[in-house]
Amino acid sequence: TSPKFLDQNLSTFILLGFPGPRGLQTWLFLLFLVAYVLTVAGNLAIISLVGAHRRLQTPMYFFLCNLSFLEIWFTTACVPKALATFASHSGAISLAGCAAQMYFVFSLGCTEYFLLAAMAYDRYLAICLPLRYGSATKPRVSLGSWLCGFSAITVPAALIARLSFCRSHVINHFFCDIAPWIVLSCSDTRGVELAAFGIAFCVILGSCFVTLLSYAYIVATIIRIPSARGRHRAFSTCSSHLTVVLIWYGSTIFLHVRTSVESSLDLTKAVTVLNTVVTPVLNPFIYTLRNKDVREALRRSVQRK
Repeated sequence: TSPKFLDQNLSTFILLGFPGPRGLQTWLFLLFLVAYVLTVAGNLAIISLVGAHRRLQTPMYFFLCNLSFLEIWFTTACVPKALATFASHSGAISLAGCAAQMYFVFSLGCTEYFLLAAMAYDRYLAICLPLRYGSATKPRVSLGSWLCGFSAITVPAALIARLSFCRSHVINHFFCDIAPWIVLSCSDTRGVELAAFGIAFCVILGSCFVTLLSYAYIVATIIRIPSARGRHRAFSTCSSHLTVVLIWYGSTIFLHVRTSVESSLDLTKAVTVLNTVVTPVLNPFIYTLRNKDVREALRRSVQRK
């Protein structure tokens, strides 16, 4: 069969997921389902708490609500399809559906980088420049994070849309990730690889620079606080964010800053579970357990009921 014939008929792909016996698929289905329910419920709870308690209606919690809203849609972009794959054992997805899933997963992922950097800058203003700290710029910064996130992936998405697929229809992943998808193409993928690498490098490096610089100033300011209680109070306002940053960057730097997409796809697939399934479900617990204001708001809400 000629490559042209295959390209004309390759309108449906199969998401391989995690191959294994039926028992493994059942356990994976339950694991992903529980994680998804906890992610949606936990992040909705944070949004509801911030909306219901005036004390939490500050720039820091405004950004936290944005992050919670993003996490809900980020995990929704890939987990429900994975659940369908585990349940049906088919994993079929159309070319248009695959392209849409890829675009939203990576756009929301880029947006998370920008939001985490904006939250780090917010903590810098609150701790280092409290007189300039206010709510005037928060909607613009938040909107800018979303616009930058959804704009960053447009070039790789446009290049992928021009590819021809004629090698296979099986994607070695549980969602339409760029790396295992473009290795199926019979076109030259070097442009896509370079564009994806360049965007990932710029987004990660740029957001990491803002985050590191903000925390460098924060640490320098906290060290100069004379009382131990004051230092602890200042650090406690950013410890939750710092924990989330470390988890998020630890997994995604490995996933996106690389030059070859054909190596270690199975390892990549396993690590992807960290930032698409594990991190979104951990964030609400991190911000609840490590944040005194959120814990107090949650306690009051429970007592009212």
